[in-house]
Amino acid sequence: MSQNNNQTKPDRQVWTGIKRGQSWHPVEWVAEKLIFLVSLTAIVMVFLIFAFVTREAVPLLLGQINSAATQTVIPLADMDKTPPEVLQAYLELTPEQFASMDRDTKLLLMQTKLDAAKEAPDDKDARINTTEWRYLFLPYKWTGYEQPSFIWQPVSTIKKYNIVPLIVGSIKATVVALLFAVPLALAAAIYVSQLARPKFKEVIKPAIELLSGVPSVVVGFFALIVIATVLQKTFGYESRLNAFVAGIGLGFAIIPVVFSIAEDALTSVPRSFTQAALALGASRWQAAWQVVLPAAIPGVFAAIVLGFGRAMGETMIVLLASGNASIMSWNLFDSARTITATIAAEMGEVVAGGDHYRILFLIGSLLFVVTFLSNMAAQMVMERLKKRLEGKA
Repeated sequence: MSQNNNQTKPDRQVWTGIKRGQSWHPVEWVAEKLIFLVSLTAIVMVFLIFAFVTREAVPLLLGQINSAATQTVIPLADMDKTPPEVLQAYLELTPEQFASMDRDTKLLLMQTKLDAAKEAPDDKDARINTTEWRYLFLPYKWTGYEQPSFIWQPVSTIKKYNIVPLIVGSIKATVVALLFAVPLALAAAIYVSQLARPKFKEVIKPAIELLSGVPSVVVGFFALIVIATVLQKTFGYESRLNAFVAGIGLGFAIIPVVFSIAEDALTSVPRSFTQAALALGASRWQAAWQVVLPAAIPGVFAAIVLGFGRAMGETMIVLLASGNASIMSWNLFDSARTITATIAAEMGEVVAGGDHYRILFLIGSLLFVVTFLSNMAAQMVMERLKKRLEGKA
């Protein structure tokens, strides 16, 4: 009996210590587990979203989609002679849909296929499966065109799904946004973190960060009505809405992101660096530019990469201000169409499970992969920069 009392006595002392705040708190343990659960849920959700988007694009990736306007038809009399799996693929049905349909319904679908074949255009391009990789990424000389071209034209008799113009449009708008936003955001971050007086810092920093709370549709509308008009009058180009206007609008959206992270990175540099530079006779600007900024390069680079991801993934601004013309041109003053704007504008009008539907999920997967790889590459670069600053490389 005394031995049991001796064993339970330390447990009572630990529990008493917990109650008095000397050791571990149940509330802290619960909060820690909740934070971990939220973080884990966020990671799982990202992978689930990617899995869903990729799943919808898998039939296209495996070559199971045929978008040719003229296809080989199966006569009604041959229905019973055709293997079920071939007939299912011909009718473009899932196994569940095929199994649930009776014979008369399948005959009706076959008749619809026959009627569509009679109305198919008499064109050599009508037999092309435009969802093949060579038509998605390489130029092709279509009927009526003088030379091979990159064409995104999903709503037409012969559907054209070349996604290169969308990639070029996304790159143009993103590059303009970075060239416009990064210098302004970094200059503001250096001034606020190193040069501004405390009173000015308390006003400027929240004011810039408040820009991130402005809805992107408002920024896009401002770019559509005001920025587009001002820039056209200033530069005199023909297309009022173009990649340049969209890039400037995107720049306003990513300035708060780049500024906040860069300012935190600059502020985290030890004050002893600045004090040593000032003691050696450097001005405050020289200390900020030649000492503090190089020491904060990993954080600044991370800010730029996050700004790149924000610009690539933005939808409403480019949808409103880019002109939405899928023109294959590197001219910044030509109208452009980005990947995100294409998905937003066309997803609500496509037939679920159709070739256009699958293509939109494919370019969504491509956007996800590009963003993921850019973040991975940025992480590797930042690690190398940190090791170099620490003298380990």
